[in-house]
Amino acid sequence: MTITVVAAKTRTGRSLVTDVEFETLAGFCADEYGLERCVADRVVDQALALVFVMGTSGEGASMAPSQQVDPGWHTLILHTDWYADWCRRNFGYFLHHQPNSKVRTRGLMVDVVGKLGAAGFEVDERLWGTAAECNAPACCGDSPCC
Repeated sequence: MTITVVAAKTRTGRSLVTDVEFETLAGFCADEYGLERCVADRVVDQALALVFVMGTSGEGASMAPSQQVDPGWHTLILHTDWYADWCRRNFGYFLHHQPNSKVRTRGLMVDVVGKLGAAGFEVDERLWGTAAECNAPACCGDSPCC
């Protein structure tokens, strides 16, 4: 008897928008926040996944971006017309940003990463402070080491 295991295909935040939209958002993020373009691409990808999971799960109030991913969410929000329409199309309502940087803990980032993964998204753990090479307390989710 042969058993075939089919690996679940993960998706990216980038796949939630058109190529033109992604290029616009990532380019803005790089320019506005002084990030190298390759880093901005990763940040926007993770922000899109995060906001999508927050909006579709109804658990937005219990989730937060890491310090590294937060510029990506700000990038989305600063494109107000586009962001409002994207939210409406994807979740049926406008997902507000209610900043509270005091809640960013390693435990919360691990929880958020788990929710992103459970929703089928690829997770860049270095941007969340949950990569295996991170060691608390030097790396609690917002440290540049991640």
